[in-house]
Amino acid sequence: MSMGPDTVTSDARDDGPDEGYTLEGISPAPTPTLSWGDGAGVDDHRAALIASVPDVDESTPLAAQLAMDARRRIDLHGRRFERPPQTRILTVANQKGGVGKTTTTVNLAAGLAQAGLNVLVVDNDPQGNASTALGIDHRAGTPSIYEVLVEDEPIGSTIQACPDVPGLWAVPATIDLSGAEIELVSLVSRETRLRKALDTYLRQRVERGEDRIDYVFVDCPPSLGLLTVNAFVTAREVLIPIQCEYYALEGLSQLLKTIELIKAHLNPELVVSTILLTMYDGRTNLAQQVAEEVREHFPRQTLRTTVPRSVRISEAPSHGQSVITYDPGSTGALAYLEAAREIAERAVQRADLR
Repeated sequence: MSMGPDTVTSDARDDGPDEGYTLEGISPAPTPTLSWGDGAGVDDHRAALIASVPDVDESTPLAAQLAMDARRRIDLHGRRFERPPQTRILTVANQKGGVGKTTTTVNLAAGLAQAGLNVLVVDNDPQGNASTALGIDHRAGTPSIYEVLVEDEPIGSTIQACPDVPGLWAVPATIDLSGAEIELVSLVSRETRLRKALDTYLRQRVERGEDRIDYVFVDCPPSLGLLTVNAFVTAREVLIPIQCEYYALEGLSQLLKTIELIKAHLNPELVVSTILLTMYDGRTNLAQQVAEEVREHFPRQTLRTTVPRSVRISEAPSHGQSVITYDPGSTGALAYLEAAREIAERAVQRADLR
């Protein structure tokens, strides 16, 4: 099955230890049984289990990774994330393809929903990869984001529930969206159509007495056209996935200039709140240098968590799932779940772009 350009792929090969390895095929050391409920002693019990995992130094990187995964697994098991005071709307954007936008969107959304929050994903990319990864129907003729943008269809009539994760919904993208860039040009309020539709849906949901949506993620195409402009106008925050390779940094300045233009003319509330480093391989100097440079320029926006290259992350979309449900114990799933927790815990950043 062919993968879209935003699917995170693995470069693990069988040419020897210097060419890369993957942890998915190796059974980790047994971790203590995770059986606890709610109560005052939960944190102490969790801390004791984490402390029971043996310390491993970096001279054995594979064992160190397995130990870190065991600690993460214990720490994240059964966690319920705190709800934000109001709905957070994040556009996941980067005009460079292949940096993990769609993969990041669906896995962060699944991680937040799994932790008890209500999450909506808007697939605003004509490729429809987010719809595929969430296992929802996006065949031609399916009510989709195209009808919302071009035909003024209410978002509520296009939403589908993700079959694998309770509390996770999505607005699909169909092949019809590929022509929307041209059709939007002649429409009134072409830059604000998605925002009006989403704001109306969120308001009506509350008026009907339904539980409010906690997070909305808008997945963007790898371009800076009208679909992406609509996503920027809709959002209050921008999440930028950055691949830990040199080329990924080249287009970042142009993206930030575009965001500044959107702030100046269409959406003064917009802010780059989150940067996530993807496809990270700590064994290479290049990945470390890219990560250091990003953290130096965006210290408050960049998450501590990095997402590694992972075969499981690549395989999940072909099964119509996020890696969170496809292989919840894998290194990639744990990384995305930890990134989701970090996003839930962080206050919205209002730092000036530099």
